[in-house]
Amino acid sequence: MTARPVLPLRVALVHGRADPAHDGVADYTLHLADALDRQGLDVVDVPVDPGPRGLLRATRMLRSSRADVAHVQFAPSAFGFSGAPGLLGDLAGMPLVTTLHEYGGWSCAPRVPGAVWSFLEERRLADRDTGRLVPRSAAVLTTNGEHAAVLRDRWDVASRRAPLLPNVAVDPDAPDRATVRRALGVPEDAELIVFFGFVHPVKGLRYLADAVARLAAEHPRAHLLVLGGFTSLALPEDEAAAFRDELCGQIDAAGARDRVTITGHRPAREVSATLQASDVAAFPFTAGATLKSGAVLAAFDHGLPTLVTRRPDAPDDPDLVDGETVVVARQVRDAGVLVEGLRRLLGDGALRARVAAGGHALVHGRDWDTLAAEHVGVYREVVG
Repeated sequence: MTARPVLPLRVALVHGRADPAHDGVADYTLHLADALDRQGLDVVDVPVDPGPRGLLRATRMLRSSRADVAHVQFAPSAFGFSGAPGLLGDLAGMPLVTTLHEYGGWSCAPRVPGAVWSFLEERRLADRDTGRLVPRSAAVLTTNGEHAAVLRDRWDVASRRAPLLPNVAVDPDAPDRATVRRALGVPEDAELIVFFGFVHPVKGLRYLADAVARLAAEHPRAHLLVLGGFTSLALPEDEAAAFRDELCGQIDAAGARDRVTITGHRPAREVSATLQASDVAAFPFTAGATLKSGAVLAAFDHGLPTLVTRRPDAPDDPDLVDGETVVVARQVRDAGVLVEGLRRLLGDGALRARVAAGGHALVHGRDWDTLAAEHVGVYREVVG
């Protein structure tokens, strides 16, 4: 008897409609789909528009896809901050896997009191961030230690890790540091502090510029490079232009005009060359930094000693350890703690070397094909 051919595993990749050029989760989803295809999977693309109509359309696509498993890439911003996708697990008619790209800081129904959410979560009926996605999922993946801690505390379950990858690869053919700095108009002997990524009010750049200005007396060669564009999914073009004007005004008011260079959006190879020409990276996010940031991972991959912020109420992050993988400023929206963090890094070569090596070790060896193979293992376990 002739053996029946084994059909490839079919996965429905469920995501928002964000533009990959302007949204990190969309860019991640696109790379993951390509890598799953290389693993031999049959990938069905299921975009979800915000609101009930988008939910119904996505449900029809899922049910007609004949997929073995549905994998939701969850981020509120990617779904237009609509709570409707939280019902996809109940409507899909197949096993569900969810990756939490954002978690612990949003409510899909903000008018519902916290006590009600706690009641529902204790009974595993609904989740304040994802609606029914987490309780309905056969497997939940998290991208970083902080989200994993929130999930564990809220649901008493251990997530699988789906680590993100750097959003810019190291260019081995990048020009030398002096050439790159000349092109940027930055002094060749500057202590170059770089911020990389989409520029947005929540990235804390006004505090970072103020910190660089305050350091002028003891570090006269300190220079801040803002490497990234202002227009993104979270900041449309008109709002982005207004924020750029506001930020430039704050830089001028701090007396830091000659100490700050804003590049705007740059191609990936130029970004890599600039990161290689920098001395220190800083990510003063007002919500605190985690490894859900592809920009932070890119800084690690480029061997940059990195300063990050952490909210005082945030759970410990097993990845971002002060003095080992990063230097942590244990406060947000505070230029003073950034001054202290930068002073530690700029004044201690051994510390810079240690945290650069620790950060690089976190991302070393990661690639899309390895990540996709791990996903295949999860899918087969869930289907089985």
